[in-house]
Amino acid sequence: MHTPSRSVFSDNPVCSLFGIKVPIVQAGMVWVSGAKLAAAASNAGALGLVGAGSMKPDLLRMHLRKARSLTDRPFGVNVPLLYHDVEEQLRVVVEEKTPIVFTSAGSPRKFTADLKREGLIVVHVASTPELALKCVEAGVDAVVVEGFEAGGHNGRDELTTLVLLQQLAGRCSVPLIAAGGFGTGASLAAALALGAQGIQMGTVFAATQESSAHDNFKQAMTRAHTTSTFLRMKKHVPVRLLDSPFARAVAEAEQRCASKEDLEKLLGKGRARSGMLEGDLESGELEVGQIVSEVRDIPTCAELVDRLLSQFDEALRRLPRTQSDSL
Repeated sequence: MHTPSRSVFSDNPVCSLFGIKVPIVQAGMVWVSGAKLAAAASNAGALGLVGAGSMKPDLLRMHLRKARSLTDRPFGVNVPLLYHDVEEQLRVVVEEKTPIVFTSAGSPRKFTADLKREGLIVVHVASTPELALKCVEAGVDAVVVEGFEAGGHNGRDELTTLVLLQQLAGRCSVPLIAAGGFGTGASLAAALALGAQGIQMGTVFAATQESSAHDNFKQAMTRAHTTSTFLRMKKHVPVRLLDSPFARAVAEAEQRCASKEDLEKLLGKGRARSGMLEGDLESGELEVGQIVSEVRDIPTCAELVDRLLSQFDEALRRLPRTQSDSL
């Protein structure tokens, strides 16, 4: 593993909280972040997360056990709270003694206290400063603040990560993890400068060799341009999608002022699976972040993290010494 030129992470709050080497979290994503990706990210020094959103409880249990067999380093799980079997999923997480759980898409108050009583480290994902502070009040151990640059399901307010970090500067009493738009080591340096203690990255990890995303999807990411993603389905559940025939069909429906019910009918069932896991680039749903245009190849997780740390070092060298020494 690449070692930064300064020991800037030795007392980093995110590294200390999770027991990891670099303050980078591999986001839990539906259909692409199973045990193999989570373990590989953790083995590379980051925090790997199994994405429970696309898993039934029995499948989640299998992935948590598999991840434990593939790494002796800390890993966790992301559990969106909007699905009907979330309580069963969380029961599996507790039974499997998964040490870290990230929750999202719901109230941080609903499960935080119970999970902490079981000895878990609890983190919640927020899309506004107000929700981030409510997470702190609910007793979470850290907060992920996610701008609308992020892929997948987003907040409705369209606040950017840059704005969110400035709005929360000095107001968050627990470690703050920035998400949405991060794809390089320089962006890690920027997040630290803006008051975050770490970053969460999804898209660039979805495009790694250990990701369970279909190769069609991975290759589509390498061909993406700066304007290849759009925030769609705001009347239903906002989601950032890669440009595709399905995404354009959604755009056309929205231009016709389609109702929430019409959008739900158009979405149907299984589109995310068919797009991201099965590689249907025509009618599948392809969830990625705006940073997808920076995806140039399909590295291993170890190669990706090493690259990010090299870029981080390079970014620090570009700063005047008095500024870089303060990071």
